[in-house]
Amino acid sequence: MKSDRAKKGLERMPNRALLYATGISSSVIAKPFIGIASSFTDLIPGHVGMRRLERFIERGIAAAGGVPFIFGIPGICDGIAMGHAGMKYSLASRELIADMVETICKAHQLDGLLCLTNCDKITPGMLMAAGRLNIPAIVVTAGPMISGNYNFERRSLVRDTFEAIGRFKSGKITKSELDTLELCACPAQGACQGLYTANSMACLTETLGMSLPGCATSLAGSAKKERIAYESGVKMLNLVRRNTLPRTIMTAKAFENAIKMDMALGGSTNTVLHLMAIAHETGVDLGLELFDKIARSIPHITSLRPGGEYFMEDLEYAGGIPAVMNRLRQVLNSVQTVSGKTINQIAAEAKIFNEDVIRSARNPYHKEGGIFILKGNLAPDGAVVKQSAITKTNVRFKGKARVFDSEEAAMNAIMGKKIKKGDCVVIRYEGPRGGPGMREMLSPTAAIAGLGLGEDVALITDGRFSGGTRGISVGHISPEAARGGPLAIVKDKDEIVIDLKRRSIDIKLSQNQISERFASWQEPEPKVKDGYLARYAKIVSSASEGAVFK
Repeated sequence: MKSDRAKKGLERMPNRALLYATGISSSVIAKPFIGIASSFTDLIPGHVGMRRLERFIERGIAAAGGVPFIFGIPGICDGIAMGHAGMKYSLASRELIADMVETICKAHQLDGLLCLTNCDKITPGMLMAAGRLNIPAIVVTAGPMISGNYNFERRSLVRDTFEAIGRFKSGKITKSELDTLELCACPAQGACQGLYTANSMACLTETLGMSLPGCATSLAGSAKKERIAYESGVKMLNLVRRNTLPRTIMTAKAFENAIKMDMALGGSTNTVLHLMAIAHETGVDLGLELFDKIARSIPHITSLRPGGEYFMEDLEYAGGIPAVMNRLRQVLNSVQTVSGKTINQIAAEAKIFNEDVIRSARNPYHKEGGIFILKGNLAPDGAVVKQSAITKTNVRFKGKARVFDSEEAAMNAIMGKKIKKGDCVVIRYEGPRGGPGMREMLSPTAAIAGLGLGEDVALITDGRFSGGTRGISVGHISPEAARGGPLAIVKDKDEIVIDLKRRSIDIKLSQNQISERFASWQEPEPKVKDGYLARYAKIVSSASEGAVFK
């Protein structure tokens, strides 16, 4: 066992003495040491219930013959960080999380790793660490939040807070209604109720084979989630004894499965960044082209918020991710999972309890997958759009650019009602380097939707979008403006065309005109000049490569 390096032999007597000081008994010193990387925090609703899950995980590990050790991993709530400078740290925290998990596991020579996680960048950060360390690992995601309720109508975070701001601004709801929604939109612990980034990543983690069947959608605070936490602890020891490693689970075929699931669900555009980053750590070559190829062949068969009307709780009651696997079983690769079962075995055993929540390929919500990769003279290296959150009437958009060099500047114009039908809002210098940190633009997109302009205004950026974004929203434009991408030379009133059928995004300028504008362009001064974000900006790669450190 790896832990023997830290505890076995005469020369390790001082090490053992310190281990005994933690309270463990000499009767368990020879057992496998299992680290529980817990991202419990009082700051994130998706994580406040983790203390109880830690207990069930510990019980499972101990019952199976291991010694559990909890260590803390920090987390950021994207919703609380949204719309201000705090969001610069969200994506950047993913690399810190991976580094911290690696550091603790290697410093203490742990035999196995159980990751207790839930929210947006924490789950991919932990998966990156698992792939990098390549020690037996399993993931428990803490589960979705239940829906809120007001006036006998189910409520969710994005539509009933972020978008409600725009509705209030335009006089569609009263101040009293706004105040009530603020209190009831998020009624309990858990990841926000729709297929936003946290729940998208939980679903893909289960599809990658790194969580037990049913883990992704089992609701936060439920007894089912606690049972899964316990069983994950038990399974952890099976993985250690058989030396089942993450790189034998997260193979190229497993990543193909995850992308297929992503397309079928219509998940967050952030999943493109995160899957590429996790693949990078596991040694799997994953390019944007594969996402586009799979999108053309996998139909979108669920309709979850923000683009649809169903909630994560509906997906859970309809059969969860195993039921979606059942729908996709003819196209999924039958690879191994941490449960000991193959994907095809899990799919075959699953039942579908609602034919509309999880539709068949013969009756999809969209004939193609939920995420498209666009290219053109405005995004030579690619851009990402959640086509499942766009109405069928908006497969082609042509509009005049309204250019802003920060999210704040764009938000001021939107809330000041300076954006009109037919405008294409351009938010640049918000990419991985330019931001730095590639902020999410949920506040601007939600305000546009709340003002009733969601069908008539596009928003494009080298930043990111929350999984809660809906409407004509194109993100991850690469190369980003700060790297001298074409977005840097866009001017007000330039004509921009977004064509989903052609998978294109273009500015109506000739190459000569673009070159002439670049002749006078100068890279702007960094927005942040000290601290972690300054270091991050120097070494982070393009969004088209997953925004990883190189």
